[in-house]
Amino acid sequence: MAAQADPSIHWSKKPLTLRLISAAVLIPIVVVAVYAGGIAWTLLVALFSIVMIVEWCKIAARRSGAVSWYALGIVYVFVPCAALIWLRNDLAVGLQQIFWIVALVIAADTGAYIAGRSIGGPKLAPRVSPNKTWAGLGGAVVSAAIVGAITALVMDRPTVWPLAAVSAGLAIIEQAGDLAESAFKRHFGVKDASHIIPGHGGALDRVDGLIAVAAAVAGINLLMGSSVLTWL
Repeated sequence: MAAQADPSIHWSKKPLTLRLISAAVLIPIVVVAVYAGGIAWTLLVALFSIVMIVEWCKIAARRSGAVSWYALGIVYVFVPCAALIWLRNDLAVGLQQIFWIVALVIAADTGAYIAGRSIGGPKLAPRVSPNKTWAGLGGAVVSAAIVGAITALVMDRPTVWPLAAVSAGLAIIEQAGDLAESAFKRHFGVKDASHIIPGHGGALDRVDGLIAVAAAVAGINLLMGSSVLTWL
């Protein structure tokens, strides 16, 4: 017989319940803002950027020499956030770009979690993030590649392989972004950036991979002179 849940444990104490409720509230807000674009998307990104910089500064203030960390935090937060706004403002494929990036990041995180838990194996960076494995990285790459292939199909591209390959490469950047934020927190002896999102931690904890990918895509677009989604 399956064990029954302890009725004495309030729903607010159950991490999975909190995560699901938070996601159910946040995801529709993000989707609406992405779809609306313009001022709605800009305000949402600006709000998250303010929360992230506050989280960063609170963590950095735990040790001496915080001024240099503050400066690094401004670059770390505001450059990718500006990239997210700029990418959405692309008149040709702005909406598609953001949905592709968000779907890619979610798929990479999910794929890494599933592969890491089910396969296990050697650790990717045990000193920084003990739970990450090479199998998890492989799961992230494969999952992101699938998102890239589906995006290419939806956009009626001649072939799915180029965008699938770029998406796979961005999954590595997404995981690197996650590791970078983990290294920052570990340096200051912090587990979560904050507890502003119930069940998820802080804003930095939730979008570390997203801002890394956004910055990378913006850089690629600037280098190539047009969106990844138009020249692949």
